[in-house]
Amino acid sequence: MISAWLLGYVGLGLFAGFFAGLLGVGGGGIMVPVLTMLFTAQGLPHEHVVHLALGTSMATIVFASVSSLRAHHRHGAVLWPVVKAIAPGIVLGTLLGAQLAALLPTKSLAIFFSVFMAYVSLQMIANVKPKPSRTLPGAGGMFAAGAGIGGISALVAIGGGSLSVPFLTWCNVKVHQAIGTSAAIGFPIALAGTVGYLIGGHGNAGMPAGSIGFIHLPALLGTVLPSVLMAPVGARLAHRLPVAVLKKIFAGVLIFLSAKMLHSLFG
Repeated sequence: MISAWLLGYVGLGLFAGFFAGLLGVGGGGIMVPVLTMLFTAQGLPHEHVVHLALGTSMATIVFASVSSLRAHHRHGAVLWPVVKAIAPGIVLGTLLGAQLAALLPTKSLAIFFSVFMAYVSLQMIANVKPKPSRTLPGAGGMFAAGAGIGGISALVAIGGGSLSVPFLTWCNVKVHQAIGTSAAIGFPIALAGTVGYLIGGHGNAGMPAGSIGFIHLPALLGTVLPSVLMAPVGARLAHRLPVAVLKKIFAGVLIFLSAKMLHSLFG
């Protein structure tokens, strides 16, 4: 039975990594609902399945974000002064968001995640791109923006791209630099989020074997390597496949998975 679950984790890592590379979206949108369903099927504590899915997904993003960051840095697409300015708010917001997640009931977290994924999906279907209308704010504004991006990212276990790219584009940052800078921002989000979920889950009674805080190590080990290996494959195919069509299909998949997750918890 353990090997069957491991195969499920590996398959999830391959699927999430491929689409992360192909469409430039984080794997959290796929990983969280699927991990929630896998954990529920395994009989893990019902009150913690979403917390474990969020924490494990965030830990997986740490490894994937390093690969993405390096690739964008090699192409000169990362605006490091922007990363430096927004990082303090990102770290604080992400840590606080993870702590808030630890206090919220599983069903409330699941509803928030599903609503946010619906927003992301509709954004992808409509191909919404904010019009550049201003410049980057000062230190206080960057800190506040970072805190908001980090807090929401922690609550839904994403690398922040669906928030940071529109924000940077709105502030007149060129699209390819917004994407590259967002990839760099994803690393402190994932790292701070992982630490937050480690702390938030520490000392909770009834946690399943193989878990550290809200991070389920068997799932983490099963998903990390496949997702990291498949992301470059997806990135290479992005220039050959009809990405615009695939984005709409992927958005439908996100909505379907979120709905299935809610059904597994409320059904």
